Amino acid sequence: MENVILEVKNLSKTYSGITVLNEVSFDLRAGEVHALVGENGAGKSTMIKIIAGVEKPDEGGEIYINGSRATRLTAAKSIQMGVTVIYQDISLFPNLTVAENISIEKNKSMIVNRSEMKRIAQEALDTMGVKLDLDAKLGDISIGKQQLVAIARAITFKSKVIVMDEPTAALSSAEVDMLYNIIRAVKAQGIGIIYISHKLDEIFTVADRISILRDGKMVACDDASAFDNQKLINLMVGRELRFIPMRNEEEASDETIFEVRNMTCEPFFRNVSFQLKKHEILGLTGLVGAGRSELAHAIFGLMKPHSGEIFIHGEKVVVKSPEDAILKGIGYLPEDRRKQGLFHGHSMTCNISAVTLSKHLNRIKLISRKKELKTASDYINKLSIRPNLPSTMSTLGPASINVENMSGGNQQKALFSRWLETGPKVLIVDEPTCGIDVGAKLEIHKLLRQLAKNGVAVILISSDLPEILAISDRILVMCKGTVVDETVAGEATQEGVLEKGLMGSGREIG
Repeated sequence: MENVILEVKNLSKTYSGITVLNEVSFDLRAGEVHALVGENGAGKSTMIKIIAGVEKPDEGGEIYINGSRATRLTAAKSIQMGVTVIYQDISLFPNLTVAENISIEKNKSMIVNRSEMKRIAQEALDTMGVKLDLDAKLGDISIGKQQLVAIARAITFKSKVIVMDEPTAALSSAEVDMLYNIIRAVKAQGIGIIYISHKLDEIFTVADRISILRDGKMVACDDASAFDNQKLINLMVGRELRFIPMRNEEEASDETIFEVRNMTCEPFFRNVSFQLKKHEILGLTGLVGAGRSELAHAIFGLMKPHSGEIFIHGEKVVVKSPEDAILKGIGYLPEDRRKQGLFHGHSMTCNISAVTLSKHLNRIKLISRKKELKTASDYINKLSIRPNLPSTMSTLGPASINVENMSGGNQQKALFSRWLETGPKVLIVDEPTCGIDVGAKLEIHKLLRQLAKNGVAVILISSDLPEILAISDRILVMCKGTVVDETVAGEATQEGVLEKGLMGSGREIG
């Protein structure tokens, strides 16, 4: 086939007798974006790890890079043959400058030639049509700009294949638009891109072709124009998904169950006030840096506001710490579940029971593992938490599995279970579906709707505008630390919300 720069033939991978890739074939052409989609556990990550030389495939599969068969592939050999993977957790050096991160591999001498490093870095950025401060420390620039540095680094490697794994997970809408422009520039250089994302609107924006993995098998591959949203979702999950409807009119209530008055915490936000009615999901959106997460931190006691009041069911409550918040009935599911939510190296049971250990004591006030396990198992069944690989199961079932061995969607459900066990009056969820597949995303949307129906005050913080519009009953838009707009979700549009969020931000609209 003409212009094929990467070809995978009959690739299989088995772990402990469980097949996670089953004779998968895939190819990438020069100058195209080939999207690879599927639910968590479908085999995407395994396939990419094999191409990158991190994992070894089973016997029988073949990989060709730039026409040459890749045998005994290692990570170093994969890079030498022209493959670069930009992972969701960007593997760069935060203590080094932009120029050093882009061109450090090109410095073969014992003496660092900084002017040459800057020249190489600038040349790569010029190829992309991007301007960055070459002397800036990587740790001091935004995640969006770090993505650009990672792409520039791939260009200096003379990569012919770039894999982008959830590249927009932590980007603002303006940074996403910048990334799209870079992708177009990279394509023009004849570089092929494998694009992995759970955001279907992104897939249809950037992809020339789409391949769909399900349960380790390639179930479809065609031009992007051959798919629509529903067809793509059905192929990914193997069934038709029914999306959650908006709140029923009869559920609407004038009863205020949660209120924030004039809360200020400079320089992050100021004079923020809002009410939350019974059975209502309040969506909170805006550009990254608008103050949304900081507002959540202040409500939950992670930050001390300079002023402001909180009321639950009309009663003023004082929150000085997360412990106070939990005792008052406030739960918080953080934006970064890996760094801020999960206890790594521990089981699903430990992660679910972490906030409610006092409920799992025996008669001599020691933690009863039996009680913990019973609680965790109940939530695992209730929320349909399932392991990726049956081989990770023990005789105790999913509750005993290390949380790191579960998919992003299952990890998020574990965090939901933790807070449901507290019986919250208010639940703040920050980017609850970031990095999880469409099936798990829908399950979480249904869970949020059910919580609101049961009387829990739900505050949804999200940069995903389709998500905000789909399940919020009312939407607040923040910009530069203030609420700039409030609207009923049924009357809001994606363009209108984005325009309000950009107002006063110093960024161009459109």
